[in-house]
Amino acid sequence: MSGRLIGASLGPGDPGLITRASWQVLTNGSAWAYPISKPGHPGYALAIAQRAGLTPPGQVLELHFPMVRDQALLAGHWQAAAQQVLTILQQGEDVVFLVEGDASSYATFGHLARTVTTLQPEVKVTVIPGVSSPQASAARIATPLAENEDVMVMLPATRGMAVVDQLLDHCNCMALLKIRPVLDELLDLLERRGLLPYATFVERVGTPEERIIRDVASLRGSDVNYLSLMLVRRPLSP
Repeated sequence: MSGRLIGASLGPGDPGLITRASWQVLTNGSAWAYPISKPGHPGYALAIAQRAGLTPPGQVLELHFPMVRDQALLAGHWQAAAQQVLTILQQGEDVVFLVEGDASSYATFGHLARTVTTLQPEVKVTVIPGVSSPQASAARIATPLAENEDVMVMLPATRGMAVVDQLLDHCNCMALLKIRPVLDELLDLLERRGLLPYATFVERVGTPEERIIRDVASLRGSDVNYLSLMLVRRPLSP
């Protein structure tokens, strides 16, 4: 009988946001797996677990998922990662995949789970939900994501400024992820729409390197961390 593949959400950085459910599977002796973007670079999700004082078990898989958009290249890495995970699952052992943020929100876990179950359909997948970076960022700056009948939108800014511009007409709050490659374009758009005063930049929320900037125009021309986002809370109608 195959073991379970478990996506354990750890929150975006603060180890205090690890849920009891994730803590339980991380301390029951199951094998861990965690993603890295480059060989030799420590995994961000692993660092959250280590800051919580958790000790990795005897079996740990370091899965390499490069930060590229080449789908053919990525597919090869997903296949290789799935095969590594299956070597343990096929022994009847569970594998806990460490997920930064929430496993159901723009996470690598969904890709891994689909690849594993395509190769071995009988594998059972369990997903433990957690706090996403937009939720943690909104809490950190004491700004609600949505109230009453508000509409909240979360999307990668890399979808393009035309998409962002259109959606701004239909929401009260927008959480923009993956802003690094399009930061100046995004600032130009927010300036044109008069929304710069209503935007807040948050980087590596909940970590020792956390950075919060309310004067977002000051970021123009700068290089920000990949783990950053922009929250835009439009003025409420009277």
